[in-house]
Amino acid sequence: MLILVGLGLWDIRDISIRGLEAAKKADKVYVEYYTSLFFSSPDEIAEKIGKRVEVLERKDLEEDCIKIVEEAKNKNIVILIPGDPMVATTHSILRVEAKRRGVESKIIHSSSIMSAVCGATGLQSYRFGKTATVSWTKSRAPLDVIEANRKIDAHTLLLLDLHPKPMQISEAVDILASIDSRVLNFYAVGLARIGESSEVYCDTLSKIRDHNFGATPHCIVVLAPKLHIVEYEYLSLFANAPKELEQILK
Repeated sequence: MLILVGLGLWDIRDISIRGLEAAKKADKVYVEYYTSLFFSSPDEIAEKIGKRVEVLERKDLEEDCIKIVEEAKNKNIVILIPGDPMVATTHSILRVEAKRRGVESKIIHSSSIMSAVCGATGLQSYRFGKTATVSWTKSRAPLDVIEANRKIDAHTLLLLDLHPKPMQISEAVDILASIDSRVLNFYAVGLARIGESSEVYCDTLSKIRDHNFGATPHCIVVLAPKLHIVEYEYLSLFANAPKELEQILK
């Protein structure tokens, strides 16, 4: 059996009891660090579960994923994945290939930035549109997503590139502004280290760029053109939102 176990937002302490039990019972345990930052080393994870942990690289999850699936035909294989296992499309490939080859698989879910962002910002989950990633290649794609979401009065979660190094909010804003400077006037929320020593700050992107968020991981939520009063109150109390934000209340 192939079991995909979510590790949660920060370190091995975030794993669920169900996930921990699955890892302890597994014949073999892998962990991947490619799709998200995670702050427990393989040795720390191994100490927690009581067995050796092997690190998977990107190619192991993509080009060579058949090897893992074949291994799961006769063994219980656990792959530990930061966040929630199926948020990254990379892991969908594993389940598809397992199904094609008659290998049973299951998911043990955990917390993810995709849901935690609502608690951190107070923004209502059903008001989020499509998510985008700001990459080092300076693609216009995230700006197109922001524009499309704003047309339907939706918030936009922007994930920031991790490779070759984790991108900071200031760098992401510079990339977006280099393509279209009008984005600097949009209200947004910058988030850092959600799940640990969180920093959450709301203002225009031009001011967020200059705020000191500290260490990564970072992400950004570009706000919808209109805010619900409860969203505004939450951002005021927990993200130091400016009073000017009242101007976009519904």
